[in-house]
Amino acid sequence: MSREYPPRPIVGIGVAVLRPGSVLLVRRGKPPNEGAWSLPGGAQELGETAEDAARRELMEEAGLAVGPLLLAANVDSIHRDPDGRVRYHYTIIDFAARWMSGTPRPGSDVTDAVWADHDRVAEFHLWEEAHRVIGIARFLLDL
Repeated sequence: MSREYPPRPIVGIGVAVLRPGSVLLVRRGKPPNEGAWSLPGGAQELGETAEDAARRELMEEAGLAVGPLLLAANVDSIHRDPDGRVRYHYTIIDFAARWMSGTPRPGSDVTDAVWADHDRVAEFHLWEEAHRVIGIARFLLDL
């Protein structure tokens, strides 16, 4: 199924990876949102569980493995073209996870991967839903 002008929503997976004082962010390398900072994640593949997709995407985009995943939120990302037609539509399942070890490195569909201090996250101009998910993750993980 094409990601652009799809016949139905695509299931996306995101992961808010936290360590004390910071959250993992990646810079998107492809549309939609090319160049924008976000939580790591991507599309779920056929036959793949949501948790397996979260772990795969995290490894592909940032080279990190994490411990247990907690379901944090769901988000709808709908992008319309100038004519009002739906160009992209993702229903995103977001997880929260604690960083265990490793240094983030960009891979796959991203151009950068960094730890953003909680008090400096606004500098990354995240989508408001990403801020909401990070807040939920901080509450769930007590970080």
